[in-house]
Amino acid sequence: MNGPERPGPPVVIVGGLHAEARRATVARLLADVPGSVVLHHDLATATAGTVVRTVRDATGVLSAGEAPLVNDCACCALREDLVPELVRLAEAGGTPLAVVELWDSVEPKAMAEVVTAGGFTVTGVITAVDPALVLPYLGNGDDLAEGGLAAAATDQRTVADTFARQLEYAPVLALAESLPGSPEADDEDRELLAQLHPTALKVPVGPGAAIAAPAAPAAPAAPARPSALARAALAGFDVEAAAAAQHPACALLPAEADAHGVTTLVWHRRRPFHPGRLYAALEDLTCAAARSRGRFWLADKADTLLHWDAAGGALCVEGAGPWLASLPDAAWDLVPPVRRAAAALDWHPEHGDRCQHLVFTSPGLDRDGLARLLESCLLTDAEYAAGRAAWERLPSGFDTLLEV
Repeated sequence: MNGPERPGPPVVIVGGLHAEARRATVARLLADVPGSVVLHHDLATATAGTVVRTVRDATGVLSAGEAPLVNDCACCALREDLVPELVRLAEAGGTPLAVVELWDSVEPKAMAEVVTAGGFTVTGVITAVDPALVLPYLGNGDDLAEGGLAAAATDQRTVADTFARQLEYAPVLALAESLPGSPEADDEDRELLAQLHPTALKVPVGPGAAIAAPAAPAAPAAPARPSALARAALAGFDVEAAAAAQHPACALLPAEADAHGVTTLVWHRRRPFHPGRLYAALEDLTCAAARSRGRFWLADKADTLLHWDAAGGALCVEGAGPWLASLPDAAWDLVPPVRRAAAALDWHPEHGDRCQHLVFTSPGLDRDGLARLLESCLLTDAEYAAGRAAWERLPSGFDTLLEV
């Protein structure tokens, strides 16, 4: 995935649909890391056929230009233009940190991989969040296109699923509270954020949209200790490990939790789902929680690991490759070690790594009712005892959904 290394400044990627929080985070980085430069591609002009690029520092805009669309795709134009801009910045020298500020709906995973493939070192990925807006965005099932946030004419993502991926990919969340025009966050808002991404480093930032650089001291002063945000931006980032942490086979899913009105249910079972009963329950299961995700096993598709990804009242189900138990021994050497380690944790003498591992997080979650509904979708004792040949003959409503 990495290209040949280039000399150049470390790169931190700052993204997020919460635009005011993102701008406050970038302003704070400019103030905290003197001499840093921000690159931003504005995709709002994509309908006119171009993407507007700006390069700025704490004093203002250094340069601006336009990049034409590539294959009618604004994100593709960003990919094509970003690395050459970083090259120019590296050749100019003297920049201690390059901040790539993503446009609203651009997801950090793709851009981190583009920057790394271009030979630059990504030292941090930060998603900026207004805690008071987490639930409204997570519950927003509108298409991005409806709000003018689509990155391409074919972009079918929703606000909720885009926000969820931005939130869960980044190891650092910059929390911008008390922003102008935003409601005050409460304990439930903060707890929801904590349960959605419990392993994230959460760094508070102020409403610093207009943070001025400090005046030069009259006499030499001892170097100030870097701020928490600056340290997070330069801490280091492993692109391959981050991708593995999002893959449904080995994702780092949240743990059980219940506090301040927010609950996370972790549901783990060794018996396959009855495809017909699960399909009939999809709407109720999808709407049961603000966010749910994980991997699951259908009785009639015993070799396929299936990915569950729901937010905003919408569910995406897709195949994510084979269960390792379905592969011949010789193929295991081709599987990444992190995948083998994840499979080992779930290994069962009969079923291998096949399992149900679903996580539901929401305020007001009906934990007991949800668990009963999930249990009712599993094979009964009699169905389970009939064996795999009988399971494969079960009628499935998932064929159209999975496009198989």
